[in-house]
Amino acid sequence: MQLDKFNYNLPPELIAQNPTDKRDHSRLLVYKDNRVEHKHFYNIIDYLQSGDVLVLNNSKVFPARLIGKKETGGKVEIFLLKEESLDTWECLVGHTKATVGLIVNFENDLQAELTKQLDNSWLVKFNKSSNELMDCIQMIGKTPLPPYIKTEDSKNVKERYQTVYADKMGSVAAPTAGFHFTEELLDELKKKGVQIEYVTLHVGMGTFAPVKTEDITKHKMHSEYYEIKESVWNNIQKAKRDNRRIISVGTTATRVLESAAIKIQLSGWTDIFIYPGYEYKIVDSLITNFHLPKSTLLMLVSALLEDKGSSDGIKDLKKIYQEAIEQKYRFYSFGDAMIII
Repeated sequence: MQLDKFNYNLPPELIAQNPTDKRDHSRLLVYKDNRVEHKHFYNIIDYLQSGDVLVLNNSKVFPARLIGKKETGGKVEIFLLKEESLDTWECLVGHTKATVGLIVNFENDLQAELTKQLDNSWLVKFNKSSNELMDCIQMIGKTPLPPYIKTEDSKNVKERYQTVYADKMGSVAAPTAGFHFTEELLDELKKKGVQIEYVTLHVGMGTFAPVKTEDITKHKMHSEYYEIKESVWNNIQKAKRDNRRIISVGTTATRVLESAAIKIQLSGWTDIFIYPGYEYKIVDSLITNFHLPKSTLLMLVSALLEDKGSSDGIKDLKKIYQEAIEQKYRFYSFGDAMIII
């Protein structure tokens, strides 16, 4: 399956640089019965019904970008990827002359030492550990916005680059499909009889990694940690037995559910790669944002369309995206949403 099949042309001005004033006032493209409708996100309540199970990823973004200085004064950026121990993280290091033993000093008396080079990253040991280290990171770190967002980090950006239900710290990128939900909208859905469940997948830098192989089946996904409470999984399994719809919010929640079904385990690391030809085990419907050309996220959505009846998921998704472009929807992380029913 060739990578070029997942390409499309997006006018740069449609890449959202800022969130909408109100979360649930973003636009919503509804794809239902092979037809497209144009709504606002608060209209989502009209498309969900009593008994539906809405599954959201409650992972919380932490400010993973640390800007420090070498002892000689040169600027160094360290991007936290994964905690390896109480005081050591796997990191990306933004310095061309990074070497083992390099010391980087930050605000609040935080200091880091590069201890080992990995394939494309470093092991970095800090002079603080555990909760003390995380408290310091919260104070001095910057929000790890995707590279296509040029907006400067600010209090508003920090708040909006996070879902209202974020709870489990661990992501370096947000599960952006959830940005559109407000606490009030979630309450309204509950009152309607929609069952809301939370799972966790900590989004890693792999979410930004481009597919470089022309044959997409040769692409290797980065591993990301996920977990589902046993009670939540039991509720989802019961809903499946009752023929009730499972609606995942975002590609991350989708990957959690499908990983658990395949691996038959409720926590661990997953590198699941979903592309056309995949048969969905759990997910019936999807709420998602508009994704980058040639991205694994685009492939996952194409696979869902095909699994739910489309004769050509890639072709149909391109038609949906073309209409979104013509209607000037806002794309990517701070952009608008779509629901596939």
